Amino acid sequence: MRTCIIVLLLGIAHLSDAQSINRRQVVTRHNVQVQQIDSLSSLSVGNGQFAFTVDATGMQSFPALYAGGVPLGTQSEWGWHSFPNTHHYKFEETLRNYDLQGKQRPYSVQIKSPDRSREACDYFRVNPHRLQLGSVGMEITLRNNRLATAADIKDIRQQLDVYTGIITSKFTVEGVPVEVTTSCHQERDMVGFHVESPLLAQSRLRVLIRVPEPAGGWKDAADNFKGYTKLNTELRDNFIACSADTSQWFIGVAGNASLVKAGLHAYEVKPAGAKGLDFTVQFTEKRTTNYMTADQVDQSSIAGWKHFWESGAAVDFAGSKDPRAKEIERRVVLSEYLTKLQCSGNFPPQETGLTYNSWYGKPHLEMHWWHAVHFALWGRPELMEKSLDWYRTVSAKAEQLAQRQHYSGLRWQKMVDHSGDESPSSVGAFLIWQQPHFIYMTELLYQSRKQSAEVIKKYADLVYKTAEFMADYASYDSVKHRYNLGPGLIPAQECFDPLQTFNPTYELAYWHWALQTAQQWRERAGLPRVAKWDAVCTQLAPLPVLNGVYLPAESNPDGYTNSRYLGDHPAVLGAYASIPGSPALDTATMLRTLNLVWDKWRWNDTWGWDFPLTAMAATRLHQPEMAVQALLKPIRTNTYLVNGHNFQDERLTIYLPGNGGLLSAIAMMCAGTAADPTLINGFPDNGQWKVKCEGFTKIF
Repeated sequence: MRTCIIVLLLGIAHLSDAQSINRRQVVTRHNVQVQQIDSLSSLSVGNGQFAFTVDATGMQSFPALYAGGVPLGTQSEWGWHSFPNTHHYKFEETLRNYDLQGKQRPYSVQIKSPDRSREACDYFRVNPHRLQLGSVGMEITLRNNRLATAADIKDIRQQLDVYTGIITSKFTVEGVPVEVTTSCHQERDMVGFHVESPLLAQSRLRVLIRVPEPAGGWKDAADNFKGYTKLNTELRDNFIACSADTSQWFIGVAGNASLVKAGLHAYEVKPAGAKGLDFTVQFTEKRTTNYMTADQVDQSSIAGWKHFWESGAAVDFAGSKDPRAKEIERRVVLSEYLTKLQCSGNFPPQETGLTYNSWYGKPHLEMHWWHAVHFALWGRPELMEKSLDWYRTVSAKAEQLAQRQHYSGLRWQKMVDHSGDESPSSVGAFLIWQQPHFIYMTELLYQSRKQSAEVIKKYADLVYKTAEFMADYASYDSVKHRYNLGPGLIPAQECFDPLQTFNPTYELAYWHWALQTAQQWRERAGLPRVAKWDAVCTQLAPLPVLNGVYLPAESNPDGYTNSRYLGDHPAVLGAYASIPGSPALDTATMLRTLNLVWDKWRWNDTWGWDFPLTAMAATRLHQPEMAVQALLKPIRTNTYLVNGHNFQDERLTIYLPGNGGLLSAIAMMCAGTAADPTLINGFPDNGQWKVKCEGFTKIF
């Protein structure tokens, strides 16, 4: 871990052992202020395993209004639902054989023909899907007995205190003030509320808990309150017992309040007194007694977030003259907040975290790097390790996947549920770049733990089996006397035909790095190197070059002349971004590649993590100005909303791989890389930047 302070001022790098960053000051100057009803400005509280997202009232009062923006979700790690398999579909019906390297290899792909196989694919893509557990919102009655709408909410002054994780929402209705405080317990799936308003004494403000119907759509925006067919709810004392098919969960209320039935799957939180309403709502998979007060939840939030902010790394841009520094710092602080509460759980997160479903709520393992690696680089490796342990629980199914396709070792799934079952996908089934991630993250954990033998002992078997698949996956070309990757793959740049594509640059470099790292693990454990792994590394196809630049893939020499291949992820840069490159990588060639990508790429067709990917490649190539420009490139998918979320489009309004990637890029720019001792200053050395950094771990 890098424990010194780096101050980049007037072109000189100064080092100091004193920790001089006032972390609370850095964090709180980016407290989020909301002054209007805006569907893209909702705010969340959470703890990594659970999140609760609110509108400008501090509750979930207008879910339909926010459904097209950042939805008002309540999600947990444990809350999942499946529709009954009434047609008795079998996963084998989703498989299609491909003749690859002389063997028939079955892949689970989306089938277009309207038959039973397609229906089976659709079923296993949809099921299981993550649940929206319940909505806690308020109803306010106007003087004319009409229910208040969003247009009646006036004088909005809402603030998220990022340092404490507490949201304070103030507004008026017909001139009458309302104040709501919202917080989340840091060890329980529980939200605390304080509500103060004269409207309570007038019986014109009431709080309702409503339970939405499970939605099997690609997106679940927590607003499915119509057409109930699956849901059952029942009031039991101060608990709501909920069930849908085989799923069941409980919503418990405590404080100066009680629950009464108020409609179909709706329950009112009745205050015990007229002055205020202080209560907690707990969501659980099993019925658990809830005696917590809202004050106790507040204290848990304050203590938990203080521990987070005062541990690990920090960066302070105060005093920088470059006007871009303030926006970078805002994005950094809010990305730390969002990834802690959305992505620091016990499972790889979905790309929209614990806010709303995308891809039915399922994690994508190729994105796990972008969700989790920054935790270790920012001196919080324990937050990354929490989700690493999940791989062991699904390793048997990863081994079954490899064996089904006639490979040895473990083939890590792509789009997967928490039990390890893969989802049919015409793209995801052919991706391979998630495979080295496990080796990368465990090696980073090993370095973060000061080369602890306990890390080797805990994860070595999974590292070896991960590498075993990688070596077996590479096929030997007896004509060119080398090992190839593909055909039968789609690179990280997903616009390529899987049956025609081979030797993508990024995957070649990543394969080489991961296999060499796995060999180092064997040597650390006192075991001999595996001859097959060395043979693959030594004879792996070279990184493809044409006209002085690296190609996205050897199979596509027209990669920079055919507009089809100038969009999606500029993954060719990955060969020298997160990894230090293979020994054969030429930095002059990569710099020419970076410049060509910068000038010719269709940036409007990219995704949020592509910008930090580009920044990391630029940083390794000692191009700090380009790195800063990449982080702030004025492209729609590089938008960071007022709440800090990385916005992509109307369908994918939040995208946490962008937030996590930003933090990894900043870590590299602050701490440099282990592979390049000459890389000290990752920001422009022009006298305009004053950057204090502390607590970072060097990336490889």
